[in-house]
Amino acid sequence: MKNALQEQLLKAGLADEKKLKKMKKEKHLQRKQVGKKQKIVNEATLSVAEQRREQVARDQELNRQRKAEAEEKAIAAQVRQLINVNRISHQGEVAFNFADGNLVKRLYVNQKIHNELTKGKLAIARDAIAPDKNGYALIPAQVADKIQQRIPTAIVLLNVNDVVENDADEEDPYADYKIPDDLMW
Repeated sequence: MKNALQEQLLKAGLADEKKLKKMKKEKHLQRKQVGKKQKIVNEATLSVAEQRREQVARDQELNRQRKAEAEEKAIAAQVRQLINVNRISHQGEVAFNFADGNLVKRLYVNQKIHNELTKGKLAIARDAIAPDKNGYALIPAQVADKIQQRIPTAIVLLNVNDVVENDADEEDPYADYKIPDDLMW
């Protein structure tokens, strides 16, 4: 039994048996192709899903990097704030020399600050926003310890008093003998 439309086309003479068979065969092939296209679509879907996974992984890595950069900026801001709040002015006439990497730098301070730097009560920190334009700031040793925990390279000089050396001096058998001030080596 044929389709009603096909019968009408045959009666009108617009179609013949060969054309109908050809159309039927094409429809059959199209149905088969639909099954194959679904497999192709599945492969395409898989490749799209893989691309999404890769994109999510890239985005997560990028977010992690941005978060790390934000944390570094926050720590740097904390260090700048600690330096600016605890800065000690150091105007004076006594030269204090210190090493910054391979360079020897000089700050002019008064005698009291010079002694405190030597004893380790004060420290020298790198400061990009120094009002005297030399890039260094004097800060208390306790603040320098906090800064060193955050950014170790920000502290240029921090003298540490060793209590162990004082104990060794007490056991020294020659402690009773004073060294003359005018002794030359």
